[in-house]
Amino acid sequence: MNSRANKKIYKSTLFFKSIKESISFKMNEEKMNIAKTGTCTVGLICKDGIILAADQRMSGGEGLIFGKMKKVYKLTDNVVVTTAGNVSDIQYVMKLAKAELQLKRIKTKKLPSVQEAANLFATICYQNIRKFSTIVGISHFVLGGKDSHGFGLYDITPDGSVVEEKKFATSGAYGSIIGLGLLDNEWKPNLSMEEGKKLAIKVITTAVKRDASVGEGMDIVIIDKNGVGEIKEEKLA
Repeated sequence: MNSRANKKIYKSTLFFKSIKESISFKMNEEKMNIAKTGTCTVGLICKDGIILAADQRMSGGEGLIFGKMKKVYKLTDNVVVTTAGNVSDIQYVMKLAKAELQLKRIKTKKLPSVQEAANLFATICYQNIRKFSTIVGISHFVLGGKDSHGFGLYDITPDGSVVEEKKFATSGAYGSIIGLGLLDNEWKPNLSMEEGKKLAIKVITTAVKRDASVGEGMDIVIIDKNGVGEIKEEKLA
């Protein structure tokens, strides 16, 4: 076997070794103190608008609790998003998305539509999770808003897919799964805004009781005919 072939095999061996080490690092990520949001976030379609809510706990590897973190953000005057995943990835995606939306607003002299904002987030998430890194870029968003087409609610998953939801959406860890079961049983068409708010609070409160990575409090925002309301802190029951 000639030296060129030997070099090729050596390089291939190093490449697959690096891949193996990267996978092993990712599998052991939980043993590191990587800041995560744990999280249960929820978005609900109501008769006259949308409710978005999220808990406030930030956690790390092996159950470390780092304290409070805001997880409901107003992106533009007509769009709000809830966040879940690795804190660094959330901040990265949020910075890029806010900058791009602001640039679009300056260029077009109008607010981006809710669907445009959702598609932008999905594109950034798609690129982020596929970049080569020893830490998987995980960020999950529930995005809601109001534009000339009406109300819109979108689930933007870590792999970059975007789904328009007609009922509800959740994001996060085990708490979000618990929330989905509750929403399946209690969500109904033509839900009033007050009923929607109570259901969102119930979802977060229930998740707190079953998931240690959810807690500290919750934020909630109402989107109605008047646009995006103020993000308010609610006490957990």
